[in-house]
Amino acid sequence: MSPRATRRTVLLATGAAALTAGCGSDGGYGDGGGSSSDTAAQELTSTGDVPVGGGTILKKEKIVVTQPGKGDFKAFSAICTHQHCLVAEVADGTINCPCHGSRFKITDGSVVQGPATRPLPEERITVEKNSIRRA
Repeated sequence: MSPRATRRTVLLATGAAALTAGCGSDGGYGDGGGSSSDTAAQELTSTGDVPVGGGTILKKEKIVVTQPGKGDFKAFSAICTHQHCLVAEVADGTINCPCHGSRFKITDGSVVQGPATRPLPEERITVEKNSIRRA
C-alpha cells in the first residue's frame, strides 16, 4: 500500500524538481558559470592612469584601483562599508568617503578613520603590460 499523496507532497516534489533543473542550467552563457568570459577579462583602466601613492576611482564599475608603490596595484570596492556611499577621492594614502568622512588605506582597504568599521572589500585584478583587468 503506498502513502496517499497530499497537496503538500506534490508541491514539495514539484519545487524540488524545479530547483534541481535550475541548477543544471548554464544560464544561456554556454560556460556553465553564469557569466561571460568577456566580463572576467574586462579592462578597467591602464597602469598609467593610476598615480603612484594614489588611486583612481572607476565610478561606473564601482571599483577603486590604487598603486601604493611603483608597480604594486590593488583594487577595492568603491562602496563605503558604512552607509554604502560611493567613495569620492584618493589622497594622502587614503580612499575617502564624502558622506561621513570614513577613510581607508590604499594598501589594504582597512579603516583609517570611521565611522566605517569594516575594510573595503578587495577586488581581484590582473595587470598585463599596461592594462589592469578584472581577474
